[in-house]
Amino acid sequence: MRSTRTFRTALLTAAVVGLAATALPTAPAAAAPAAPKFLSAGQWPASLTPWTAGPVHKGLPEDGSVCTAGTIPAKGTRHRDFRTELDTGARQTVTVAPTAAKAKVLAAELRTALATCLERLKEQEPGLEGVSRYHGRVNVEEGAHVYSIDTSYPEAGSTDIGLHSVGRDGRTVTVLEWGQLGDLDDAPLKGFRKTTGTAVAKLH
Repeated sequence: MRSTRTFRTALLTAAVVGLAATALPTAPAAAAPAAPKFLSAGQWPASLTPWTAGPVHKGLPEDGSVCTAGTIPAKGTRHRDFRTELDTGARQTVTVAPTAAKAKVLAAELRTALATCLERLKEQEPGLEGVSRYHGRVNVEEGAHVYSIDTSYPEAGSTDIGLHSVGRDGRTVTVLEWGQLGDLDDAPLKGFRKTTGTAVAKLH
C-alpha cells in the first residue's frame, strides 16, 4: 500500500507541476524593428509642377544610380523614385546594414563615390565637362553630407545639375539624388539640404 500511495503521490505532483508550467506566462516575442520611413512627395524642394511619389521597391533600382552603382548592397536595401511633370526627378535609397559599424563604413564609401563621381564620368564619356562641389555637413543623427555635380556637353549645348547626399542614423544609411536640366544656379540647394535633414530624421 505504501508503495502504491507513493506512486500516486508522485503522479499527482507531476500533474500539478505540469499544470503550473503550462500556466506560466510566456515571454512575448521580440518585435521586429520598424522599417525605415521614406520621404513623401511633398518633402522634396518645391518644383514648377508637383512631385509624384512612386512605390517603395525592395533591392536596388534596375537602372542603377550613376554615382553609387556598385557601392550599395542589394541586401537590406529599398528605394523610391519621385518625378515631376517637367525634367526634374529624384530618388531615395535606404539600406539597413547588419551593424552600426558596417553602416558607418558604407556611408564613408558612399561619400567617396559621390566625391569621385565626376572624374569617373569623364573617363567613361569623352567630351563631358563639369564641376563637382561638396556643400558641407547637415547636423542630423550621425550626420549627412551634400554634394553637387554640374555637367555639360559643350558640343550639344546641354547642361545638367545633380544634387546628392548621404546620411546615417545608427545602422541605416540613406542616399538622396535630385536632378534636372540646368546648372547649380538653377538648383534649390538650400531646399535640398533641408530635405536631406528631413530624410535622415524620418528614418526611425
